[in-house]
Amino acid sequence: MAALKHPLRAEIESARRIISAVSPKISEEIKWKAPGFRTTESFATVNLRATDQLQLIFHLGAKVRGEVKAMEIADPTGMVKWLAKDRCIVTVGDVVKDRAALEAIVRQWIKHV
Repeated sequence: MAALKHPLRAEIESARRIISAVSPKISEEIKWKAPGFRTTESFATVNLRATDQLQLIFHLGAKVRGEVKAMEIADPTGMVKWLAKDRCIVTVGDVVKDRAALEAIVRQWIKHV
């Protein structure tokens, strides 16, 4: 992170603090050359390709699982876009304003990993 040059660096740093504070079980890692988060399994990675808005890819780890049921995540703010039954992209418009919604998504998601 010290060497990261990204137009959304401040937003990424804020999101890192918010996500890490959701649960003491959450730790940080570098996954696919980007900041990521894990409990017993990796569950979210910052999408560094996005340069105009903060995006996080939520997943259930790097390993392919057997049959996965479609996950349900309450998302009253519309931040979640499903990419597959077990993977979504969360777009955060304003880290400060969307803090509670991001925390809620993380809390729900980590129940699955």
